[in-house]
Amino acid sequence: MNRPIVAVTIGRDNYRRMFSQAAWDTLDDFADVIHHDSADPADHDALLDLLAGADACITSWGVAQLDAEVVAAAPRLRAMAHMGSSVKRFVSDAFWERGIQLTSAGITLARDVAETTLGMMIVGRKRIIPLSQHVRDGGWRDSPAWDRWDARELTRSTVGIIGASNVGRHVISLLGAFEVEILVHDPYLSDDEARDLGVTKTDLADLLRRSHTVSLHCPSLPATHHMIDAEAMSMMRDDALLINTARGDLIDEPALIAELAKGRFFAFLDVMDPEPPAPDSPLRSLDNVVLTPHTAGCIENCTRMGELAADELRRFFAGEPPVYRISREMFDRIA
Repeated sequence: MNRPIVAVTIGRDNYRRMFSQAAWDTLDDFADVIHHDSADPADHDALLDLLAGADACITSWGVAQLDAEVVAAAPRLRAMAHMGSSVKRFVSDAFWERGIQLTSAGITLARDVAETTLGMMIVGRKRIIPLSQHVRDGGWRDSPAWDRWDARELTRSTVGIIGASNVGRHVISLLGAFEVEILVHDPYLSDDEARDLGVTKTDLADLLRRSHTVSLHCPSLPATHHMIDAEAMSMMRDDALLINTARGDLIDEPALIAELAKGRFFAFLDVMDPEPPAPDSPLRSLDNVVLTPHTAGCIENCTRMGELAADELRRFFAGEPPVYRISREMFDRIA
């Protein structure tokens, strides 16, 4: 039997970051691998050439969309393994009409985002960053600023998770060591799933009122656009910590700036709307918000995604079920 041909489209400059030797070994065991012979991810014209004889492909950030022209030029293509978070930009109606199997390695990226989120919870509750600056400026625990930046513990607090996504569920798992009460708001989470996760399912208003920490883990959809608006933020506790490692447009940013200016609560934002924030944005100067440049996911070492992508294609050609398949019907629920 002829071995399938797998096209790697991500550009050679990304190989070290995305693929371990184990990933290459997996591919070599079952397939003949062809490469996009450029440092950068494949653009539209490169895909037309590269996928012409491919049975499957591996994609990631920066690769062009598999639009109708690309799909038509790839008559043998049957599977695509994507390395990244959202897959929406990369596929088209023609892709689905062909019946190409799509898998995502983003579930491994979710672990990195969850670990970053947990770090933000600990550092944010302890107010480590503003207190560090306070000490640098000559202060200590007996000065007035200490009352403003009252350090709190994550342990035995109440954490609100908005979105029981892959990231949200990883965060819930990591929180198991901290004896926290976990509230979850997610319209797609069943009562049985909530019970299995060990969390309390509740509505958004109740979560916002009760939570010491509010962490966003839902996709950017019309239904979630600005879901954290002025009214929602007015419900939050005065000492709350708001974390967003999901999508910037989940929060009404002008309303957030106005609320942060009151000094009621603290925020950690890894995503903003727009990105980056304007040079004169108050987010850059307010002392009760910490901004990071969309780095919650893996940055230097994303090889777990490469290993899963390779194994997903091995599974496909071996007739085994995928670890994480994306269907067209899922698009209303995912980022």
